[in-house]
Amino acid sequence: MSNWTKQLKWKTRQHGVRLLCLLIMALFLLQAKGIVRFDFFDRLENIAYDVRLRLTMPNKDFPGIAIVDIDEKSLAEEGRWPWGRDRVALLVSQLFDKYHVSAAGFDIVFAEPDDGGLKILKKLEQENSSKDYLETLEKIRPGLDHDKLLANALAGKPVVLGYYFAQDNRRSSGKLPAPLFTGADFKGAETDFVTARSYGANLPILQQSAFGGGDFNDLPDFDGITRRVPMLIKYQGNYYESLSLGLARAVLGDDMVQPPVVSKSNTGYSSVEWLEVGGQKIPLDENARSLIPYRGGEKTFHYISATDVIHGRVKAKELAGKIVLVGTSATGLLDLRATPVDETFPGVEIHANMLTGILTQTIKQLPPYSAVVNIATLFIVGMLLIAFLPKLSVVKATLIVLAGLLFIVMGNLAAWKYGNIVIPLASPMLLTISLFVIDMSFGYFLETRAKRQISELFGQYVPPKLVDEMSRNPDMFDMKSESREMTVMFSDIRDFTRISEGLDPESLSSMINEYLTAMTKVIYDHGGTVDKYIGDAIMAFWGAPVHNTSHAQDSALAAMEMHEVLRNLNVRFKAKDWPELRIGIGINSGLMNVGNMGSSFRKAYTVMGDSVNLASRLEGLTKYYGAGALVSSDTMKATNGIVFQEVDRVMVKGKIEPLTIYQPLGYAGKVGESELRDAAMFEKALEFYRLMDWDACLAILKALSQAKPDKLLYSLYIERIAAFIDHPPPSGWNGVYAFQTK
Repeated sequence: MSNWTKQLKWKTRQHGVRLLCLLIMALFLLQAKGIVRFDFFDRLENIAYDVRLRLTMPNKDFPGIAIVDIDEKSLAEEGRWPWGRDRVALLVSQLFDKYHVSAAGFDIVFAEPDDGGLKILKKLEQENSSKDYLETLEKIRPGLDHDKLLANALAGKPVVLGYYFAQDNRRSSGKLPAPLFTGADFKGAETDFVTARSYGANLPILQQSAFGGGDFNDLPDFDGITRRVPMLIKYQGNYYESLSLGLARAVLGDDMVQPPVVSKSNTGYSSVEWLEVGGQKIPLDENARSLIPYRGGEKTFHYISATDVIHGRVKAKELAGKIVLVGTSATGLLDLRATPVDETFPGVEIHANMLTGILTQTIKQLPPYSAVVNIATLFIVGMLLIAFLPKLSVVKATLIVLAGLLFIVMGNLAAWKYGNIVIPLASPMLLTISLFVIDMSFGYFLETRAKRQISELFGQYVPPKLVDEMSRNPDMFDMKSESREMTVMFSDIRDFTRISEGLDPESLSSMINEYLTAMTKVIYDHGGTVDKYIGDAIMAFWGAPVHNTSHAQDSALAAMEMHEVLRNLNVRFKAKDWPELRIGIGINSGLMNVGNMGSSFRKAYTVMGDSVNLASRLEGLTKYYGAGALVSSDTMKATNGIVFQEVDRVMVKGKIEPLTIYQPLGYAGKVGESELRDAAMFEKALEFYRLMDWDACLAILKALSQAKPDKLLYSLYIERIAAFIDHPPPSGWNGVYAFQTK
């Protein structure tokens, strides 16, 4: 495969990944634009919002607000709810006349008249007609009109009564307060206000006596969690304020609400983005809702039992000058909400958090342009990742993605904390992770497929670690024939015929399998490729399919280790009553043809050429010289750190050039002194041999042979010299010994 073809194939794969990533990014952009909606994305954004909220909320109360709680203690002392309006009137009087609170809001609606005392009075009037009796009853009438008592208690005090709106067509009750705005105030606005169809309000006598009224509606998100409060609700063309906004007006001044500004953002969308109360801005979303700035979990604010206020058991400093919200946390009264900070959160505390946010200017803003920021972030992040991820390694891609995620999170948190701006976080993070996973998955798929293909092609020849290396760049490898500088090895068991005749078939098979396994492992450990098993013989090569500049070195090291492993193997064989094995190894380096070769019926990945044949000849010569391994001069010259002994200069059959052959003795520094001395003496003997100084040569050889009588090499040369003495070599002889057989 040409480099151009490989590059084209790689670029095609990159483009495939990028196209898939572009489709994913387009999906995210359509979601951010609102063209398509997926609940999964919205749920993730809600989770991201909740996490940021919990991580950054102060977890402490606001000292200017207290909650007067109709709790279990109050119900136990005052009776079940609803209480008589006389008790509520006493509560209001205590708050303002004894404890001097600055304002009060009721997270309670007084929709039904309390005429219990008047009913008794009317019955008494019917049963008694005495003038004096009737005059006495008329004197006590004001004390029995509980609604009037509460109305009188509310009169002239900054009290905001709560009520609710409904979106169904139920029958409305009570009297609404005056609307905060009319339809004319929002002319041209495209804000999608929460719209009500009915309401449940307070008795007219109570609402007319109070400073104002505010709805306590909190509309949960689609997942049932309350994160926002509608600051304005539209009803029959007018706009009514929330309980927290009404309380803020009671504190800051009832005329301090500025007409809303209808703004046109960069998107061309005209919206009411905020309200201004006494110079305090209340940010609104596209539905005129505000995010609740929760300060902590349940009962973060200072709670005071309502019965303690009624009976004057509260210290004055606990309430003096504070804004009071009257509500209930009693479980039986069912005023509990699911919120990001608690699953059972008192509804009254939602309004306390909202009012605190207005007064402290800590309400987070979710402006229309946050969608633009989200779209721009998705586009920039997506394009950068699509452009660069396919080019990066796994490690670099992982580091880049982690850095990108950190940058997105830190930037988002900075906008959240220092700008009070909420920008979508889950979408850009999910897009980043998705593109990374797609890129890595695609790369893993390609790598797995490439590794499988490489394994199918080369697994039977190549060690696993080379298969792993090849699978990283699969396009660089195929079975196409080519010429390379390589090293080839032949290994054979000596006297195998005799050995096989002395063993039963099962033992012979077990012994050969164990031997071949051990030898193959050594070859694999040194990066060799097993070409084939020829009975008991092994053919292996180095330098293909993976290029290896140290092919000669690795093959020589493998040869020496094969002999070491065989010595240990023979110990185990002896314990099994198997014969001891001896092997001969021939190694040669040079130019060879390598590739998938054979017939149309069967092919194999193998090497061919004169250099291969020479290695086979060298393996055969090990028997003649009694050497464990013989290597060519080309192999010897390409190694380092190995001690070699020159064995002979020969002319093998089929070659016209003489060849110097060597025997590896061991690793430099680990060959014994006596062996080095013998090698030096033999080298000197070879000098005399090639000078035809037979006497000097024989003297050295006999000394060596006497020390090591079993060494075939010495006796071989002694016999050869004896023959030369009788039949001297021709004139001009250069010491080369010519073999006439293979």
